[in-house]
Amino acid sequence: MASVFDSPNKLLFGMGSSKTIGEKLKELGVTKVLFIYDQGIKSAGIVDIITEYVTSSGIEIVTYDKVEPNPPDYSVNEAAELGLRENVNGILAVGGGSSLDTGKGVRILLSYKGPISNYYAKLDSAPLDEKIMKPLIVLPTTAGTGSEATPGGVITDSLTHIKRPIICGVSLGIIDPALHVNLPSAITAATGFDTLCHAVEAVTSKHSNRISDVLGLEAITLVGKHLRTAVKDGSNLEAREGMALAATLAGMSLRGPFGGIPHDLGSPLSSVYSIPHGNAVAFLLAEALSYIAPVAPDKVRLVAEALGADIPAEASSEQIGDIARATVNSLYSDANMPTMKSFIPNKEEMLANIDKFYKPSVFSPRPLDLEAATMILSNSYDKSYAKQPERI
Repeated sequence: MASVFDSPNKLLFGMGSSKTIGEKLKELGVTKVLFIYDQGIKSAGIVDIITEYVTSSGIEIVTYDKVEPNPPDYSVNEAAELGLRENVNGILAVGGGSSLDTGKGVRILLSYKGPISNYYAKLDSAPLDEKIMKPLIVLPTTAGTGSEATPGGVITDSLTHIKRPIICGVSLGIIDPALHVNLPSAITAATGFDTLCHAVEAVTSKHSNRISDVLGLEAITLVGKHLRTAVKDGSNLEAREGMALAATLAGMSLRGPFGGIPHDLGSPLSSVYSIPHGNAVAFLLAEALSYIAPVAPDKVRLVAEALGADIPAEASSEQIGDIARATVNSLYSDANMPTMKSFIPNKEEMLANIDKFYKPSVFSPRPLDLEAATMILSNSYDKSYAKQPERI
């Protein structure tokens, strides 16, 4: 089936590219910028570096430093109110996906009347006019979400605790792998698996296309080559650059195919149990691949081989699924990823609450009913608990 591919955001990629951020803001006409980030980025020393690049170009900074994980609607509204009150004419979002998605939500609200819940995307939503919006530059400091390459974001509705999509592009994404070197190993691993899930879900989607396959498979190959090193030696610039490129390519690969089982189950699971997004989707990837292998063996084979697996030509679909599952689990273990039990102590309670986070997977090549979702969750819990180390 044909599907749409587009990459709406301009991107600047490379070591040291963040040094141009003041220049790029000036090119966009920004004189007073709302600088959005979380406390972790400040603690890592990145805020001071970026501040110097911005202020040395004569640009005034207004700071919003209260970004929360899985950004809630009230945080986006608060940041936008600050920007309106201070009359900023640009936005700079630096950090992980939560900062970047907050920046996208703020961009909407600086031009459209709030709250952000007015702009949760639906199938029949009229597109917003980005030509009237203030410029937004995003600078990811993790190799995970790929949000710099996509026109979407995810905001958590504080009333329902459900993650809701918004549609908003960025004026420029700057990807500087040099800023990733101090990222803790646990976050490196979790965001790396988020990247892997994006790419795998794109390649195996029933709406995949030739372009998404090229981008997704290259991202998977890069993760297989570089994630272990990036986790063990964060100062390795080759590994950091490889993972940063993988994240951007994986984000681009989702344009058209969209997500699959790991995100369809894992994203709401992360909201219900306050699990970091990358961990929640990573829990489910190996079992999801095994589950879809009977109907998409060629695609699952491509995924496993891109990660370095050796699959015999005569392998059955079940064998392909088993090898893919083992290959992902091996990478999971090598990256010292945490167990599901370290976040969800009671498996039976999780399964009893499945209605809170189960939804059919629209783009999975194999339909995901409630029974199958229960099986994937149960197997993921049991196998990660049996084989993996405790939470880092």
